[in-house]
Amino acid sequence: MNEESEETMVNTTQDVAWQQTQSEAEAHLAKRRLTEKIAFGVLWAAGAVAVLVLIAVVGYVLLEGAQVIDWAFLTTRPKGGLSGEGGMSTTIVATIYLVGLTILIAAPLGVGAGIYLVEYAGEMQGTSGWQAHLISVIRFGVETLAGVPSIIFGLFGYALFVTTMKFGFSMIAAALSGACLVLPVIIRTTEEALLTVPRPYREGSLALGATQWQTNWRVVLPAAMPGIITGVVLSVGRIVSETAVFYVTLGGSYYMPPSPILHFRDFLTSGGRTMALHLYYLANDTAAFDKAMGTGAVLVVSIILINLAINYLSHRLNQSMRGEA
Repeated sequence: MNEESEETMVNTTQDVAWQQTQSEAEAHLAKRRLTEKIAFGVLWAAGAVAVLVLIAVVGYVLLEGAQVIDWAFLTTRPKGGLSGEGGMSTTIVATIYLVGLTILIAAPLGVGAGIYLVEYAGEMQGTSGWQAHLISVIRFGVETLAGVPSIIFGLFGYALFVTTMKFGFSMIAAALSGACLVLPVIIRTTEEALLTVPRPYREGSLALGATQWQTNWRVVLPAAMPGIITGVVLSVGRIVSETAVFYVTLGGSYYMPPSPILHFRDFLTSGGRTMALHLYYLANDTAAFDKAMGTGAVLVVSIILINLAINYLSHRLNQSMRGEA
């Protein structure tokens, strides 16, 4: 009887210990689940606040701007003066011209630099010599330029392109300054896009006898093209919304720029006024705050369309890379 009693007591003690351990585990799990719910709640609340702020800002601008937007506002040029009379047709055309010229300058340079830094400069890492030092300087310069305020690019463009090179307040001076502004963005996005291409793609192409240039041109670039195009289109959005750079390089003329096809030389030396710059002038130098809100609404819609274009192009290119229709 004593042995049976001792065994029963041992079993009871073990059961009590197991139940206590089980209770502690359940309490700890419940605490972790509560912490997880609180964390997710905070994240959802932060996201909701950000979306509400975005909707409030965009909605206010669109509602106020819609009161003055009509066909005449979009098709007549500003008349100048403190009254802010006229529309914004020339600013839309100047923005399109400037974006096209800036991307024409910046995209080849940025994509080429990104390809060099990923596909060729990587082979020189860990080596000595002037080339390795040059690559280090280039990488440092790209990282530094990405954080420089835009007004610094404007002052640089004014000092170099407007004054020293005597381009004056012109499309070419503004486009060169804008290209300096968006080059770091294009270079970095190109690098990231190229780094996402799997290494076996390159090795397989080289194993089949292709040169490194053929591999980069026919294998790596097509695979990285969605990311590269995304970076270029993001740069377009940066140019459309930029004011400080073009305030000191473009001149602010509200007349229609010459056609780049019919009068290319005159186009390069002509001044202009982008939509963002026109908005700045209306808000600060005139009493036409309603026209400023209308211009802001058109600008916001343009940026939204650019973002939608980014998503559409990325989706279509990803589908084409996967062989889908």
